[in-house]
Amino acid sequence: MDEVMTKGIDEKFCSECGSVIKVKAEICPKCGVRQLPVPNSINLGTLAPNGKSKIAAALFAFFLGWLGGHKFYLGQIGLGILYLLFFWTGIPAIVGFIEAILFLVMQDEEFNRKYGQ
Repeated sequence: MDEVMTKGIDEKFCSECGSVIKVKAEICPKCGVRQLPVPNSINLGTLAPNGKSKIAAALFAFFLGWLGGHKFYLGQIGLGILYLLFFWTGIPAIVGFIEAILFLVMQDEEFNRKYGQ
């Protein structure tokens, strides 16, 4: 009798041999065939050890940079308050936009080193 194979939420079936493998597996450990990326998946980047995401920080800087939203998200409360105090000048909005771009081009390792503690 054929055995019914079930997979967990973090698993998928190998495209070649049908074995149950992890979703993030690039190569099937059973047959060695490279797996195609999951369709409609969006890579939002890795998380820092403290759970912070550079994509989230960039979005906060872009949309709420004028209020210091990204500074509060990254745990830099003092700088966040400084942004709040001077938001009326427009300077924090310009700086927030620049920081959003810097977050997007920053390497994951550098983001983790600066903001991952």
